[in-house]
Amino acid sequence: IAKVRLKWVKNRSLDHIIDVQTDVKAACLLKDAISRSPASYLTAKTLSDTQKLLGLTVPTLRFIRRYPSLFEEYPHPRYPSLPCFKLTQLGETIQEIEKKIHQDSEADAVERLCRVLMMTKSRMLPLHSLHPLKWDLGLPDDYATGLIRNHPNHFRVVKGTHGSNCLRLVDWSEEFSVSTLQKMNEKEEDAHEGYRDFKRGKAALQFPMSFPRGYGSRNKVKAWMEEFQKLPYISPYEDSQGIDPSSDLMEKRVVGVLHEFLFLTIHKKTKRNYLRSLREELNLPHRFTRIFTRYPGIFYLSLKCKTTTVALREGYQRGRLVDPHPIARYRDKLLWVMRNGLIYRDKAKEMLLPQNVDDYLPADDDDDDLEEEIPDEESYDSESEPDSD
Repeated sequence: IAKVRLKWVKNRSLDHIIDVQTDVKAACLLKDAISRSPASYLTAKTLSDTQKLLGLTVPTLRFIRRYPSLFEEYPHPRYPSLPCFKLTQLGETIQEIEKKIHQDSEADAVERLCRVLMMTKSRMLPLHSLHPLKWDLGLPDDYATGLIRNHPNHFRVVKGTHGSNCLRLVDWSEEFSVSTLQKMNEKEEDAHEGYRDFKRGKAALQFPMSFPRGYGSRNKVKAWMEEFQKLPYISPYEDSQGIDPSSDLMEKRVVGVLHEFLFLTIHKKTKRNYLRSLREELNLPHRFTRIFTRYPGIFYLSLKCKTTTVALREGYQRGRLVDPHPIARYRDKLLWVMRNGLIYRDKAKEMLLPQNVDDYLPADDDDDDLEEEIPDEESYDSESEPDSD
């Protein structure tokens, strides 16, 4: 395949989504931390060093005070000068709704987690590598003590080679070993014949691509992508030990693994550093993150919030998730509550304390009101390639 160096292109719509969801994620993590606390509150001293952990660009105390509809500030019972934060009545109600959604989606979470483990070489992952991904994968906060223990036929916690606790897959499931790309081709009626050719080994599956403005007219890029699409498709659930790490075939296999992993996330995105921590287990080559800028029709790198996030382009259309998961819909509604609390400040408590919180949440049909209309792409030659976080 010709080595074409492509410039990074800024997508303002996806950047906006990542920026907004950073706040939603931080609010969820704070809610979970307060719920886990034996005293049901957290002190300002405890929160003072959590800004980086939460992925915030502002101090945690400033952030938590922005949302009085979720978090209530009051003086410490013994030390009046020490601020404390607990969940409001509305926050507790929302926390119960979130638990119910996770319970209803448990089977889906089990499948999602099984697929991640099935893509690894040893069929297991260290829990410390999996823990940062729990929000992206839609796992409940107590997945290590709840979800895993409830499904001993799927998961087992074992000691790894370095003495760390690892989550191991118990049984291989043939049903789960069909990749998302294969499923999409099975469903496409107009591509049915092409998929039969793929099953016979006569054709290769092609990745959906959506190029930034300007790339589509470049003949060199077109020729490169056509050659790439003709390469055999290797399922991320197949053994890749025998493939030459420097070959074009391995490059397409890496694209397939990253494509599948991002599809398993709730919002079709995750932080680049999270993927780096899984490099060895997913059998990815060194500096594999260059793939993201080599294939801008498949992936998008965002530099928002002082970090690098990779998103799957086909997961979004006009700034919205194409097929939102129930957890994603819940998080959109949480964003609505957060925004109203920010607008109305002290009055938010009275305005957002219904017997049933759904009375004040927007209906699914009104989800478009949650996002602003933002231009999608910049010109393809306006930015340079991002190299590091």
